[in-house]
Amino acid sequence: MSTKFQGSKNYVATQDLMLAVNAAATLQRPLLVKGEPGTGKTMLAEEVAQALSMPLLQWHIKSTTKAQQGLYEYDAVSRLRDSQLGGAENGEKVKDIRNYIVQGVLWQAFTSDEPVALLIDEIDKADIEFPNDLLREIDRMEFYCYETRELIRAKHRPLVFITSNNEKELPDAFLRRCFFHYIKFPEADTMRQIVGVHFPTLKSELLTAAMKTFYDVRNLPGLKKKPSTSELLDWLKLLVAEDIPLSALQSQDNKVAVPPLVGALLKNEQDVSLFEKLVFMNQRNR
Repeated sequence: MSTKFQGSKNYVATQDLMLAVNAAATLQRPLLVKGEPGTGKTMLAEEVAQALSMPLLQWHIKSTTKAQQGLYEYDAVSRLRDSQLGGAENGEKVKDIRNYIVQGVLWQAFTSDEPVALLIDEIDKADIEFPNDLLREIDRMEFYCYETRELIRAKHRPLVFITSNNEKELPDAFLRRCFFHYIKFPEADTMRQIVGVHFPTLKSELLTAAMKTFYDVRNLPGLKKKPSTSELLDWLKLLVAEDIPLSALQSQDNKVAVPPLVGALLKNEQDVSLFEKLVFMNQRNR
């Protein structure tokens, strides 16, 4: 790749993240990105592709996804239906099996006339064998289509991004073939930069008060789901839209208070209940 990724105006990338993207490109290995949900793993692939002017192909993995779907699928049902319908046009179509091969994202990435970025999103959602089933194709940059008896070989090696939320351990053989980066939760300075991209006109006092509340909530021991960057951005969007005054975010005597619109930050009843108990205990201790 001739140009290096240096962040973008829409995405605040730390120095070590930029190094990781460029190292993966240099080594021609997939970049495996881990980090808690909402830290911008998926968005990274989108922004790198845009910054480097590469088309982006996305493959969002579900629990039912099979590795074969990334290569191709043979639609035997449609072929059978067309053969039963008869007619000269259908007869000609049925003769050529290529008309019933549905190309997956890897096939599309391999046969693209220009280098592409390929996102394999949330790989840990799939079956434990899924990463191993992809190893050979991603390693060799080729696979065989048995139905058409052709070898599909990559014209250009795609820049591969693989994200994981750590729901399952990934196999060692798979990990060996990737360059790994863990996106740490942003510290306050980085978070201010991220917020600045989304809310350039936000008043400094409101941001300071909102950030304090956010990190107070996030650092609460025992939370089932800590609020992430995306939740902070949602919350700020609501604070601005509802024109919440600064005073509503500033608690008296530095005591903890339930912030307005807390449902944007805490996403289950146990966490809300835990937070309310803490507020109640603080108020009693006044």
